[in-house]
Amino acid sequence: MSNNNKQNFFAVFGLLFGAVCWGIIWYPYRLMAEAGYSGIVSSFYTYSIAVAMGCILFARHWRGVVQLPKHAFILSFVAGWTNLSYVLAVIDGEVMRIMLLFYLSPLWTLILAHFWLKERIHRSGLLAIVVSLVGALIMLHDFGGNDWPLPRNQAEWLALSSGIGFSLTNVITRRSTHLSIAAKSMLVWIGVAGMALVLLPLLGQQIPPVHTFQAQQWQLMVLIASLLMSATLFVQYGVTKITAIRASVLFLFELVVAAIASYYLANEAMTWNEWLGGGLIIAAALMSAMQPSHQED
Repeated sequence: MSNNNKQNFFAVFGLLFGAVCWGIIWYPYRLMAEAGYSGIVSSFYTYSIAVAMGCILFARHWRGVVQLPKHAFILSFVAGWTNLSYVLAVIDGEVMRIMLLFYLSPLWTLILAHFWLKERIHRSGLLAIVVSLVGALIMLHDFGGNDWPLPRNQAEWLALSSGIGFSLTNVITRRSTHLSIAAKSMLVWIGVAGMALVLLPLLGQQIPPVHTFQAQQWQLMVLIASLLMSATLFVQYGVTKITAIRASVLFLFELVVAAIASYYLANEAMTWNEWLGGGLIIAAALMSAMQPSHQED
């Protein structure tokens, strides 16, 4: 196998591995919730473990921390909210509805990139915006009632905000090409742990002492932290080695994994309008990926 083929193989593997991780990571978080630990507490501990592991793994990169630009800390803040709100959403909401609301992110990315980065929205991008909005309206509409087609609970609003945060993270990342994979990964993990630490007292929650966790909970948290680290690093590698279109298609494998996992692990099934609306959202994601990457000066 040639060097290029090896790089391509590991890039594809990395993206698929990341998709599998994010497609099933909701389940151990739900197990933690069933054990009496909120999503914010679980997130604080799991991402703190990831930070501790990262400090060891990336020890030789720490000299550059004091030289990070200001927007790197904005990236940490936004990515922190993105990941934390996603975790909270998948713990309490229907997995596939949460995933599909999150996958409206290409719509927000197109809009943000147009107004912030001055990127031109081509016809395929405009079509993607229309298709994704139609898909969301169909998926969210209660055809048996008269409610507006809006997220129906806190978990779904969190999923929507997570998708917007993910889009904002992507736009900030485009302006941070000089940051290494190690730096970006650590910024995300620190951001989530820090965001959880801030929200805990605001929501009237406390950080449980480490001795309150049983061995099973520690095993779950180390497993989650390991999955988070692996997924972040593999995905970062993958997106640097293959085209955005191929990466977007491979990311959609997350929805397949989530659909199978939610059916067998949580007995969740989608209705016809959720399938139809979800299909349109996926199609819109593919359309946005195919938009030419041209920027206006």
